[in-house]
Amino acid sequence: MKIAVVGATGLVGTEMLNVLSLSVLKNCDIMAVASENSRGKSISFGARKIEVCGMQECLDSKPDFAIFAAGGNTSIEWAPKFATVGTTVVDNSSAWRMDPSVKLIVPEVNGSLLDGSERIVANPNCSTIQMVMVVNPLHRAFGIKRIVVSTYQSVSGTGIKGINQLMEERAGNSPLNPAYPHPIDLNIIPHIDSFLENGYTKEEMKMIHETRKIMQVDSLAVTATTVRVPVTGGHSESVNIEFEQEFTIEKVRNILESERGIVLTDNPESFEYPMPIYCKGKDDVFVGRIRRDFSLENGLNLWITADNLRKGAATNAVQIVELLAGLKGF
Repeated sequence: MKIAVVGATGLVGTEMLNVLSLSVLKNCDIMAVASENSRGKSISFGARKIEVCGMQECLDSKPDFAIFAAGGNTSIEWAPKFATVGTTVVDNSSAWRMDPSVKLIVPEVNGSLLDGSERIVANPNCSTIQMVMVVNPLHRAFGIKRIVVSTYQSVSGTGIKGINQLMEERAGNSPLNPAYPHPIDLNIIPHIDSFLENGYTKEEMKMIHETRKIMQVDSLAVTATTVRVPVTGGHSESVNIEFEQEFTIEKVRNILESERGIVLTDNPESFEYPMPIYCKGKDDVFVGRIRRDFSLENGLNLWITADNLRKGAATNAVQIVELLAGLKGF
């Protein structure tokens, strides 16, 4: 089986190669695809080296799967071309997520929608992935009326450019090519992606629309505020849920403890709760600070943290490929 990673030299693409090298797919024929500037360079894949190739060369080789981590414009132009030659594309950009003909997949939540015939599958937004991992099993149990989420997203969500700005500012330098319109070190910026006419940002609307699509509840009431924080890796979320039915904290904890891919970290007496520093390099979603919201009937508060480059991007995409490969009989 041949798997291509498009955008292999970027922050997310590098992590996708890393996750692939640790997965059951590690012995497949792996192609690293990047811009012409990187073509011919040698990059690491586990213990071996692979040579970077260009997009057309990869297309001509007709890989079985292509994981795209090169931005929306690249996906719009090239994903249909790969699909036409029989490649199944798993796209990490927002280009195809809300296309009604394209499935938006978190394997633990709605992986059963896949049947192996797909030519383009969308990987959701990083913040959406970690939230639906936690709220979907609770929705199945108690029914969710409304979700209010505030995110605390690391600079790695903006790629190497965001990390460089934080590190330059922390070193006392003025960044030459800043990722944000304000300083990020010792600061918090309540602004991710561009603003829309309704006052929300694109990132906030992504979370709203993608959550509804993944959970298959078009009428679900969701509101979001997305915030950039001076953390190099790992996104965190404060999530407030209003349920339709009565619940107990014990039942909530039991449900979350039994879910694959979720780690319950909720022992405040010992100062144990999810934090970005502890989720780095891990594939699970961590949840804690579970407590009843006494200000409304059937209200619950949660704190969710995950490595945005792993389950929020690379791990989820590789899991989709693993699932599809099984369906296709590889």
